[in-house]
Amino acid sequence: MLRNPLLLASSSRYRKELLTRLGLPFSSASPDIDESPLDGEAPEDLAIRLATSKAKALASAYPKHWIIGSDQVAALPDGTLLSKPGNHQNAREQLARSSGQNVNFMTGLVLLDANSGKLQTSCDHFKVHFRDLTAPEIDAYLLKEEPYDCAGSFKMEGLGITLFRQLEGQDPNSLIGLPLITLTDMLRAWGRNPLLEPAPKLPA
Repeated sequence: MLRNPLLLASSSRYRKELLTRLGLPFSSASPDIDESPLDGEAPEDLAIRLATSKAKALASAYPKHWIIGSDQVAALPDGTLLSKPGNHQNAREQLARSSGQNVNFMTGLVLLDANSGKLQTSCDHFKVHFRDLTAPEIDAYLLKEEPYDCAGSFKMEGLGITLFRQLEGQDPNSLIGLPLITLTDMLRAWGRNPLLEPAPKLPA
C-alpha cells in the first residue's frame, strides 16, 4: 500500500529525535513564518495558529506529503508568555520568574494532508510546578545545560527535571515539543498505525 510520505515542518533537533521514536520514515524542512503573537491572542490559539502556519507554509513544496506542524507556547499564571530565551541573562530572568510558580505549556499540533488540504488540529496542555529556586541553583543549571533554545529555559529530558516538584499532563513528550500520543491518534485516524508499519528487514 502506497503511503503518503511524512514531513516534519521543523528544524528542531528535539522534535526530530522525538518523531524518530515512532519508527516511521520522515523528512524535515524548516518553514519560514512570522511567530509573533497577535494582539490579545490567547496562548492556546497562538500555539495552534503557529503549528498550522508551519505546516501550510510547506504544503506547496511538498504536495504529496502529510505534514506535521508543532509549536509550543509557555505562559506564567498571569498570562505572560515565556519564549526561547536566546541567552543566559534572559534564561536566568525566566527561571527566576518561574520559581515557585505553576507554568502552563501548550503545544499545538497539526497533521496536514497537503494534497487534499484536510487538517487535524490539537493542543496538548502540560502544567509544570517549579520548585522554589535559588539564584545559585538557576545559574548552575543554566551553565550545565545551556537551554537557551528552549521555551521556558529548561530541557525536560535532561537536568531540567531537577527544577520541578510536580508535573501534570497527558504526554511528557509535549514538554520537549511534540505530543507523540496525540500524533499517534491523528495518524491512526487516517489509517496509519505505527505499530502495524512493515518492520525493517533484518540483514542476511
